[in-house]
Amino acid sequence: MLGKNRIKIIRSLEHKKYRLKEKLFVAEGTKLVTALLASGWEVEFLAATPGWLRQEAPIAGNAHSVEEASPDELARATFLKTAPPCLALCRLPEYSPELISPGTDLVLCLDGIQDPGNLGTIVRLAGWFGISDVVCSGDSADLFAPKALQATMGALAGIRVHYLPLAPFLEQNNSPRVEITGTFLDGENIYKAHLPGHGIVVMGNEGQGIRPAIAPLISRKVTIPDFAPAGIKPESLNVSVATAIVLSEFRRRKE
Repeated sequence: MLGKNRIKIIRSLEHKKYRLKEKLFVAEGTKLVTALLASGWEVEFLAATPGWLRQEAPIAGNAHSVEEASPDELARATFLKTAPPCLALCRLPEYSPELISPGTDLVLCLDGIQDPGNLGTIVRLAGWFGISDVVCSGDSADLFAPKALQATMGALAGIRVHYLPLAPFLEQNNSPRVEITGTFLDGENIYKAHLPGHGIVVMGNEGQGIRPAIAPLISRKVTIPDFAPAGIKPESLNVSVATAIVLSEFRRRKE
């Protein structure tokens, strides 16, 4: 049974201040919950319907505590429009910045991404393109908000997401061995630019792009050219779409 007190705690975790206080976030739905359970993520509590628990018995036991819940109880606890068959309380991760290795891997940095859906989608893309570390500026959206988590589609389980002051991080990693690539409207055509197999890729804010404080730290500026007929050029690309194109081009060159 999913009691009133537990539901109250779950509902409070919609808000960042309570997530930080409790050091927990809520994962909902089979795709996200099973991905976290299977990856060894620290899952403090799992609530699910009896049928779901029978079906997922091999990994459900990875949670520290498990309770059966009715669809009505899950409906009172969920942030989703339709009640999922399962939800979990998971420990917020803490990763050392020392794990980030732009000298050998491709690292994605996000400069002030504001929309949780965009952030979650970008993390999902990072997983698709084999990016192990995503560095977010401190004012980026919170990945552990319900909307952002759902947009990751479970990719969160395999990616380290760091919230760090972006300028000092880039300054620290600025060296001849690490090229820092950023997207700008006046940059070099990405399809013709030299793109290394490792380094740092910076994607900017939805409305402002890469901010003036960060721009001087970029060693290579690139742009995604448009192929629209004259007079009907779209204003811009969505940042998650642009990230997909940029990461795809980096990985294509690596093959």
